[in-house]
Amino acid sequence: MRSITISSTNNGFIDLMKIKVAARHISYRTLFHTILILAFLLPFVFILTALVTLEGSVNKCSSFDCLGRRLGPRLLGRVDDSGRLVRDFYNILNEVKTGEIPADLKLPESFDKLVSDMQTNQYDAKTFAFMLRGMIEKFERDIRESKFAELMNKHFAASSIPKGIHCLSLRLTDEYSSNAHARRQLPPPELLPLLSDNSYHHFILSTDNILAAAVVVNSAVQSSPRPEKIVFHVITDKKTYAGMHSWFALNSVAPAVVEIKGIHQFDWLTRENVPVLEAVENQNGIRDYYHGNHIAGANLSDTNPRKFASKLQARSPKYISLLNHLRIYLPELFPNLDKVVFLDDDVVIQRDLSPLWEIDLEGKVNGAVETCRGEDEWVMSKHFRNYFNFSHPLISKHLDPDECAWAYGMNIFDLGAWRRTNIRETYHSWLKENLRSNLTMWKLGTLPPALIAFKGHVHPIDPSWHMLGLGYQSNTNLENVKKAAVIHYNGQSKPWLPIGFEHLRPFWTKYVNYSNDFVRNCHILES
Repeated sequence: MRSITISSTNNGFIDLMKIKVAARHISYRTLFHTILILAFLLPFVFILTALVTLEGSVNKCSSFDCLGRRLGPRLLGRVDDSGRLVRDFYNILNEVKTGEIPADLKLPESFDKLVSDMQTNQYDAKTFAFMLRGMIEKFERDIRESKFAELMNKHFAASSIPKGIHCLSLRLTDEYSSNAHARRQLPPPELLPLLSDNSYHHFILSTDNILAAAVVVNSAVQSSPRPEKIVFHVITDKKTYAGMHSWFALNSVAPAVVEIKGIHQFDWLTRENVPVLEAVENQNGIRDYYHGNHIAGANLSDTNPRKFASKLQARSPKYISLLNHLRIYLPELFPNLDKVVFLDDDVVIQRDLSPLWEIDLEGKVNGAVETCRGEDEWVMSKHFRNYFNFSHPLISKHLDPDECAWAYGMNIFDLGAWRRTNIRETYHSWLKENLRSNLTMWKLGTLPPALIAFKGHVHPIDPSWHMLGLGYQSNTNLENVKKAAVIHYNGQSKPWLPIGFEHLRPFWTKYVNYSNDFVRNCHILES
């Protein structure tokens, strides 16, 4: 033991105190290990301190106290509090997810306003979460309403007739009445026998759009190595007949042959032979469905924009036009023809189509491209379930929802084989049933009843013959477009409309004769 003497003064007296302290012996080995450990840890402490200091400078942390708060948890191995904060905030969001947003809570109109309100009013976390939820829900409603409004405007644009095309029809109709050359017989009398000559390639086109008809015919003639073998049968309605006749009388596509016929010129198209279509055009409920207010009575909260767009497309007025149903009567309208290619007016022919007549349909009636398989999953993913209401007992009883659909627009029809079937009667029967069911079996135009009527009579052809979707799919592969024999602008965005896709329009406009006086005077300008 060692003694230590400490003197202290108390009231003038000096007291001597002796404290005995126990001696402590430190071995050199312990000291060596301690120094070794410190030497190993000090560089890490230095680096960590430097990093925290740098972080502190970025986040305006300059005091020793702030530095201690940052460094302390790291030295002690504690986890950063940010994870706990995130979990807490997630719990708060979960809490307000199902709760009612306070009626008196005023929602900011922008993120900047939200930050400003938070700084001014010092909202608690729960109030902030309610405000965040309210703002997001409001923006979602606004976006949804804007999308539906956009779809409605697009529907109206797609259903309208552009001013230039209307002008073209009026001027050509006037020309028909004043210009004998515009009224000349089509085709000339010496070529009339070709209209029923089955050694020629017969195309049938049904349309009231003069410019679209011109593009279809021009593209077919220009794409053919033997245009002298082409015969076009263009069918139109009574009001468009004069203008359509004028165009092809004044703009020859020789050596190809063109015949123009109005619906009123077919003796076979009587009320007795087409009773259902007469009912479709005259029934007030049906006309209101296609021409009425498409928003009134609709519950937009129960649908999404894509389904709404499909419903709008299904309500296009063209679906109650007789021109759109004519294809089901081809064997009767052209009794002397054996094989024909039927074309929609929104197609462009880019390749010689004469090999279509060489395809062996193996006894089937309709050579068509199937639309249930292909690279484009949006366009080529159509089955019967996409067209029919399988909750209807008749539909669920007779049809398979997974059956592959096929496309109208470019079809090779064997009229001889067709005449040996009951396709027309089946078509009429199902169309009547759908009318009796108040259109609850299907909504979309002429394809659904045709899918039923041609069931078992379709021969699939190679998809390269007919590429679809250019009227509603902006992401169409341009290389595939260039290689397709026929491209089809099915959908609302027709190439002659302002809402057409700009990058796909040139494939159509290249066949428009912009030097034509009627086209120029109606200001149908190349885009």
